Amino acid sequence: MLRMIFAVLTGLFGAALLHLVIILALPHYTGRDAATRVLAEGDSNTFYLLSALGDETGLANNDPFVRTAVCSFDLEDGPVRFTGQGNVPFWSVAVYDSASNEVFSMNDRTSVGGMLDVLVATPIQLTGLRKSLPAELQPTILVEMTQPRGYAVLRTLAPQASFDEAARSFLQDAGCSLYAPAN
Repeated sequence: MLRMIFAVLTGLFGAALLHLVIILALPHYTGRDAATRVLAEGDSNTFYLLSALGDETGLANNDPFVRTAVCSFDLEDGPVRFTGQGNVPFWSVAVYDSASNEVFSMNDRTSVGGMLDVLVATPIQLTGLRKSLPAELQPTILVEMTQPRGYAVLRTLAPQASFDEAARSFLQDAGCSLYAPAN
């Protein structure tokens, strides 16, 4: 009798574990994970403002008080610099790798002077930059990312309708571009 109970419990535990693995792996195999959706928004190195209704990729901004923009990038082309400034009550940025693992995040309260200025690069690219850091990168936050492909999510707060124009302007003017040192 004890062996039968053990066998049933083992079978139930194994089935639950198998279902959990299948559910967690499903987005990766269907191509409907967050990284794939952001990549389908358009060209790399450009922030795309998400609407409340959603688009062809399935991405939407569901919070009525938050405005969101996304940008995909590839570090094989070079380091990527995220910039932004504006008069908004709050902003946050998060950088994810292609497996949707968060690599870095910050907000206006933890930034230098309340401005968005982050450079994401591979370890080799960062080593080269740190050897002779250009003056323009002195206030920039340098982030190391081991995987070459990823995406960034930039959010800003619009708690009232009067903040909406400033929030949208902040997101549309935000930069997600390849870094080229000024010569």
